[in-house]
Amino acid sequence: MEASAPGRARRGWRRARAADSPLSRAAVVLVVSALVLWAPPSVGYLDRLPRNAHLPQDSVKIVGSPNIPENSTAQITSTGSLVFQNFEESMSGVYTCFLEYKPTVEEVIKNLQLKYVVYAYREPHYYYQFTARYHAAPCNSIYNISFEKKLLQILSKLVLDLSCEVSLLKSECHRVKMQRAGLQNELFFTFSVSSLDTEKGPKPCADHSCESSKRLSKAKNLIERFFNQQVEVLGRRAEPLPEIYYIEGTLQMVWINRCFPGYGMNILKHPRCPECCVICSPGSYNSRDGIHCLQCNSSLVFGAKACL
Repeated sequence: MEASAPGRARRGWRRARAADSPLSRAAVVLVVSALVLWAPPSVGYLDRLPRNAHLPQDSVKIVGSPNIPENSTAQITSTGSLVFQNFEESMSGVYTCFLEYKPTVEEVIKNLQLKYVVYAYREPHYYYQFTARYHAAPCNSIYNISFEKKLLQILSKLVLDLSCEVSLLKSECHRVKMQRAGLQNELFFTFSVSSLDTEKGPKPCADHSCESSKRLSKAKNLIERFFNQQVEVLGRRAEPLPEIYYIEGTLQMVWINRCFPGYGMNILKHPRCPECCVICSPGSYNSRDGIHCLQCNSSLVFGAKACL
């Protein structure tokens, strides 16, 4: 008998949306933590029956979360694999599997009892955050607003084919005192580059290069190249500088990694999936886009988003 180990979902396993959570934008997969038996990491499964084991009809009974319809979302395959389908975050919890099997057809029936915890998890919400500064027109000028819109259009078009999007987080205009040039107007832009929610439409492609992290890395390179090209163009310019232009060396980038509310990372509790955002266990919660579940003794449910 097998159950999914933490990590990447196995091919052919169905991912489902949770109707009562923000999981409508991201597929739910499972992290299984065994309370009784663990297989070696190289195997990647909870437990395995003998190769020639025989499963009599109706020999498996699964008892678990009260939110799971009786045996409707759990199936035992002909090879002895335990498969969950249409799994929702509210179905996280402790499960017990009572199994009767014969090591061989001639031998007597044996009983096996497995206890394990099933956790929903979702991929982290990660993105790049950029800051850049531009020499600007007077801070009350409509030219700054027009330039801001044009810049966002250009950046968005750059990463569109990678199924990424650019979002403006903050735009400010300040009068800055320069050591030699006196006071000058500068625009301070903060924007993010993130992967589009591919559940809204068809995925851009199916191969390994379409992973969010790889597409984001390509988008980052395109944006960095765009700002470097602005410096090169200004360096070759014979005419006076335009009123609004990029200030060389001001582009900064940081990698932001967050879990959605009700989820968090815990390398001690889930060592096989240290970068997974796993649903918060009872006794903990995550109210916003942090990366850890915080202690809350009054929390009695999985996926708590508040400590009441």
